[in-house]
Amino acid sequence: MTDEQNVTWHAVITASELEEDEPEHVKIGDTPVCIVRLEDGIYAINDICTHEFALLSEGFVEDEEVECPLHQARFNVKTGACTALPAKEDVPTYRVKVEGDQVYVGMPAS
Repeated sequence: MTDEQNVTWHAVITASELEEDEPEHVKIGDTPVCIVRLEDGIYAINDICTHEFALLSEGFVEDEEVECPLHQARFNVKTGACTALPAKEDVPTYRVKVEGDQVYVGMPAS
């Protein structure tokens, strides 16, 4: 199997709806996803903070990091890496592709 065969692509939002550094919440099945447009592209991470389970999309983005609105844990939007306490675990990242104005998020195929 190729890498593409292991991914199911989901249309989630249009690129024109995304403002730079303004996180957006979407849901793919039961998975909450935080979509962020940065200067160099569009990124997707899991929308749940690994500390107290708040929605990261309700926080703010600065310097390629999204800050949790609850206790200010921070996560790199590109890598999912936790960059500030109180969270200690990274969040999953998801592949993104844009075709025309449509943004797709790639989820692992089941």
